[in-house]
Amino acid sequence: MKSLGQTFVILIILSAPVASFAQSNAAVTPEQVRAELVQLEQAGYHPGDGDNTNYPADIQAAEARVAAQNGGNSYGGMAGGTSASGAPAAATGDSMKPIYFGQ
Repeated sequence: MKSLGQTFVILIILSAPVASFAQSNAAVTPEQVRAELVQLEQAGYHPGDGDNTNYPADIQAAEARVAAQNGGNSYGGMAGGTSASGAPAAATGDSMKPIYFGQ
């Protein structure tokens, strides 16, 4: 029984550093969120205009402008790059061939 107690204490001591590395950032206040939104709106992003056709690109461009104004300190957003996933294939004139043509 004594070794079980020692094992339990050792496990608790070893797990303490893991718990201390949890997210240590302070919560963002509503005032900070409003200030960031005002900065984004001044940089050209308007979330309530109803035009969401260029959503990721619009907010990323506004975030980049805000980051440039603030000295380059930026966070969030998406990584750059493109993807053709889900895009229709370019028409080559062979659109009427069977699905298994050439297989």
